[in-house]
Amino acid sequence: MQFVPFEKDIEVNGQTVYAIIDGMAAFKSIGKRFLLEAGIGEEVKGEYKIDPNGWYSHEMWLKAFERIAKEIGENTLYQIGIKIPKNAKFPPWVNNIENAIKSIDVAYHMNHRKNNVALFNQKTGEILEGIGHYGFEKVQGENMIISECNNPYPCSFDRGIITTMAKKFESTASILHDDSKPCRRKGKYSCTYTIRW
Repeated sequence: MQFVPFEKDIEVNGQTVYAIIDGMAAFKSIGKRFLLEAGIGEEVKGEYKIDPNGWYSHEMWLKAFERIAKEIGENTLYQIGIKIPKNAKFPPWVNNIENAIKSIDVAYHMNHRKNNVALFNQKTGEILEGIGHYGFEKVQGENMIISECNNPYPCSFDRGIITTMAKKFESTASILHDDSKPCRRKGKYSCTYTIRW
């Protein structure tokens, strides 16, 4: 289900939050207003400020996404997703399309925390629960990956992230939402994407 956090007290880092502004292009001022009204960031002398090293309420960030979906539209959520790889922290070992899609789940957990503890431990590789996952399943013998995304983010946003990461290494990659599977826009808890190249 979109926009509904899986657990309370989750936070997202400011560097990642900035993707809303970066992805809204001509609507940046609206994005800033939505974030401010959600209690994310602050206005200082007429300028919107997000601390890239700060941490912000995941629940309130999801509320900003929900407003964007209702008032501006799905395409803007997709554009914000496209900007996530530019704005969020990603692991350094990404060097091909398979690693790129695998890395999304790691990056997702790197950029969220609970009780002041990041949900990905870079020393041990342990992933803590509380926010769901970006799945990875390589189809044997084919240039195809299936990614089941079980998280509270919008469907179109996830498609944007997956598209950017796939096309970074395979410019002809196609990313399709599997309409035969559950969809968060229809009140379910996951969406499934097929990546082919």
